[in-house]
Amino acid sequence: MSNRLNISTSTQLLGIIGNPVGHSMSPAIHNRAFAELGLDFVYLAFRVEDVGGAIRGLRALENFRGLSVTIPHKVAVIPFLDEVSGVDEGIGSINTVVKENGRLRGLGTDGPGGRKALLDAGVTLKGKRILLLGSGGAARALAFDLALNAYPSSISILGVIPGEIARLASDLRARSSTAIYDALLDDRTLGAEMEKADVIIHATPVGMHPKEDECLIPQRLFRSDQAVMDIVYNPLRTRLLADAEERGVKTVSGLEMFVNQAALQFEAWTGCDAPIKVMREAVLEQLKK
Repeated sequence: MSNRLNISTSTQLLGIIGNPVGHSMSPAIHNRAFAELGLDFVYLAFRVEDVGGAIRGLRALENFRGLSVTIPHKVAVIPFLDEVSGVDEGIGSINTVVKENGRLRGLGTDGPGGRKALLDAGVTLKGKRILLLGSGGAARALAFDLALNAYPSSISILGVIPGEIARLASDLRARSSTAIYDALLDDRTLGAEMEKADVIIHATPVGMHPKEDECLIPQRLFRSDQAVMDIVYNPLRTRLLADAEERGVKTVSGLEMFVNQAALQFEAWTGCDAPIKVMREAVLEQLKK
């Protein structure tokens, strides 16, 4: 296997659009995967302000195959697509575009990727009480996927933006039978929900590089019979995960969610099984730089 890309007139174009995108590890992970399987694809990063203009331009490219979509375009891109898959309509945001027979289809892989990361780590979700911290795009994707596919007994959502929390809770109640609770995040609500939670998912940027010392959950609130996933993967071992591990809690790194969601994108674009081990190695190499 060679990591060298052989670009030709038949090479299929993929990329990530967002603003900013300079920090993205997606080109490294996907190009490594294409090279591993000998696929004639190339993946580039595009800083985009005019999302509608970008999508119209890409439609005109015969070799265009699809996109990853990141902040701030996960919602704004939807009106420019031909369709949005299933549950992602309810979520109201997507992170993946696939071109099929000239049509652009949007879908989300964050939710399924996070659920797979938890299940692969041996975390039981069915019948469990899930505490979700955050109410933004990633939190919405996880909440919808878990409510519809993991069969928990309840999901409690704590966040700091009142309208955003209320909308997420209302949308979940309208589209699932899972018991949904929501409240503003403060010391009282966090303490009360931590006492009940079986699985905690941290879906905010708190603790992300370069503010690695930040953590939303005081260590004393963890119980050894809980499991926790932090979607932050830089650093790999966040303060949240380190504190939880010291209390004997099962932990799941955000790296696994990132790799799993990228693998689902790869498979949607190529129709091939993703080389997950190689993709994980590519991320780890980037994190060491």
